[in-house]
Amino acid sequence: MAATRTRSRYVPDRGLTTRMVTTMFLIGLLYVVFVGVLLALVRGAWPLILLIAAGLFVAQFWFSDKIAAHGMGAREVTPEQAPALHGAVDRVCALADMPKPRVALAESDVPNAFATGRGRRTALVCVTTGLLRRLEPEELEGVLAHELSHIAHRDVAVMTIASFLGVLAGLLTRISLYGGLGRAGRNNGNAALAMALIPLVSAAVYVIGFLLTRLLSRYRELAADRAAALLTGKPSALAAALTKVTGEMARIPTRDLRRAEPYNAFWFAPAFSSRESLARLLASHPPLERRLEQLARISAGLSRP
Repeated sequence: MAATRTRSRYVPDRGLTTRMVTTMFLIGLLYVVFVGVLLALVRGAWPLILLIAAGLFVAQFWFSDKIAAHGMGAREVTPEQAPALHGAVDRVCALADMPKPRVALAESDVPNAFATGRGRRTALVCVTTGLLRRLEPEELEGVLAHELSHIAHRDVAVMTIASFLGVLAGLLTRISLYGGLGRAGRNNGNAALAMALIPLVSAAVYVIGFLLTRLLSRYRELAADRAAALLTGKPSALAAALTKVTGEMARIPTRDLRRAEPYNAFWFAPAFSSRESLARLLASHPPLERRLEQLARISAGLSRP
């Protein structure tokens, strides 16, 4: 029996690995402290808090890929239903020497793509019908190489878990406020102080977690661009796809962009329904100019003898 492949031909990225480990450690520490504060403030409800926190985390780990795929409208397709898409995925997987993930299509005019999954066995790569219509074959392969690098580097799972912990903080805060403190307020004079402190602590945890995931998200997109360009040897094709996709976003109806916006951390290129500078500043992706500059440097390096 052939040995299971654990590595692909994607260039290892130590910077990405270090950032993923650091981000997960810091976010994990942050939420341990957060749950500890909740348990200290709401002593009567600690079994419920621990049970719900553990249950939600396990559910998110096992079902996060399905939740994300469903939210973005992904529908798994066979080679007969989407021969061009499957052919492009097959070529990139052969080039990368990695197992082929499940392939999906999303009925949307927003030109984009994403990858999700806890690991290579549950991995899924999806493109929108709008992307298929607009890109040339080499450009599509560049986008797919970018998305498959997320699977190879396992940063998809890290981002999914890290992003969910912000939701967990909000849920635990509601449980504490409406579950434990309501009863404690009748017997404990400190309940009012706890009710004032818990939302503040929760907000601080959310902001810190948000900033940590944003920093990781921006770096991982640059890492995926770099890995895809080096794998295919055609950084210009990926640059052309980036330019085309970003330019087409301006022509997409605002209603469609707003539907895609909540999942920006997963998309190949961010979907913005507005051009506000604050939204761009807190974006999950680095600026287009920075991505194109990196690809231009790689192209110049590959052209040298």
